[in-house]
Amino acid sequence: MAEREVRYCTTEDGVRIAYCVEGEGPPLVIVPVFVESFSLEHLTPSYGKFIARLGEGRMLIRYDIRGTGLSQREVTDVNLRSLVADIKAVITAAALGPVSIWANAASGSRAIEYAAHNPDDVRALILYGTQAVLTESFTMEALESMAAISRTNWEMASRIFADLGTARLEAGDVAVGFAEQLKQSTTGEVVAKMILADADYDPRPTFQRVRARTLVIHRVNDSVFPLAGAQAIAAGIPGARMVTLPGAANGFFYGDSGAILSAAIAFLDEDADTRRASAPVQREHEPSGPFRTVLFTDVVENTALLRRIGDEAWRAVMREHEEIVRAALKEHGGTEISTSGDGFFASFGSSVRALQCAVEMQRAFAHRNETAEHAVEVRIGLNAGEPIEEGKEVLGTAVTMAARIMSQAGAGEVLVSDVVRQLVAGKGFLFADRGEFVAKGFEEPVRVYEVRWREDA
Repeated sequence: MAEREVRYCTTEDGVRIAYCVEGEGPPLVIVPVFVESFSLEHLTPSYGKFIARLGEGRMLIRYDIRGTGLSQREVTDVNLRSLVADIKAVITAAALGPVSIWANAASGSRAIEYAAHNPDDVRALILYGTQAVLTESFTMEALESMAAISRTNWEMASRIFADLGTARLEAGDVAVGFAEQLKQSTTGEVVAKMILADADYDPRPTFQRVRARTLVIHRVNDSVFPLAGAQAIAAGIPGARMVTLPGAANGFFYGDSGAILSAAIAFLDEDADTRRASAPVQREHEPSGPFRTVLFTDVVENTALLRRIGDEAWRAVMREHEEIVRAALKEHGGTEISTSGDGFFASFGSSVRALQCAVEMQRAFAHRNETAEHAVEVRIGLNAGEPIEEGKEVLGTAVTMAARIMSQAGAGEVLVSDVVRQLVAGKGFLFADRGEFVAKGFEEPVRVYEVRWREDA
């Protein structure tokens, strides 16, 4: 592991906070999950790998909260107010201009509080697996028990915290490493004080003050912080969007981390001021490419059209079709991967731009068909994920599923997967639930949504 340059800053109440700055680009602040130190992340490799991927092409700012890791260990206050002061000190010392913030689990309320009281300093806020009020997830008796065991047997308590929910079942030995990271990062006394300091604090009155673009990501069966708490956050913060994912473990580094990472990167990349300054670095032995939204088009009843009007007229119609599709791709930043003559496969860095492109295509074809001798009706399907990129080819499950979704669409329709629908929530698109279908080659059913693009729809 490369050595980090550790820097120090001082909070308003005089506590020394350790932080580090890595990379170049728009600043992204990582608020610790709990009490873990960034200096010990080698004990949980999947944790470090996730954060590194999230920070590619960005200025990544890491820090240790007071009482933990390389920060000042002897502290009196570890309440919410003081932990928000830690964030403020680090951002003031390290950041250039407004920042994006990633926070999750126990740190969600700190990030919300900071964003609410410092609206000009936060451009984007991503909240994963968190809650609003701690006592809505745990009873006071349970919290007091956690505090007591932390004081009396911190080694055992650190294992309990790492194993919360179904982490062990979904991540195997990853929880063992995270428990060791927690144990070495602080003392049980600090943890006990933190648990009880603001157990019943309710941040919901501050939600309306958050002005940053906000994305809430949550696993639907999270057994540490129930989904209802995340839904309350998404409903309370103005304009917030929510993405739900399968799974039960709370830690982003447990289970299918790729889906969480994909949603977070896609959200950040929508804004040019939070977008990666350069292409992601592909690591050796890492097959996945960057997060992409993929789009398939197909001319409905193309063979019947060819037989009806003949080769020469058909080719003229197809040239018009190609011009419309390519013009829309160019306008919305799509990359043409391949074409079969009557269909296109394209890739986008933004789900919003991909869906805008699909809608523009359908409107262009509808306008053309009003006066054309031979109508051209197209169906379109979209999905999002991390496909494999091999040279000019784009492959993998996300691509295959997009093609399967397109095959379910009718003439003039745009169908999208649920992940695309969630990623573009709040952007003015209207959807109709088309139910589930089992795609060829897949075992689990997938839910699709029709985009209502017609003005009279």
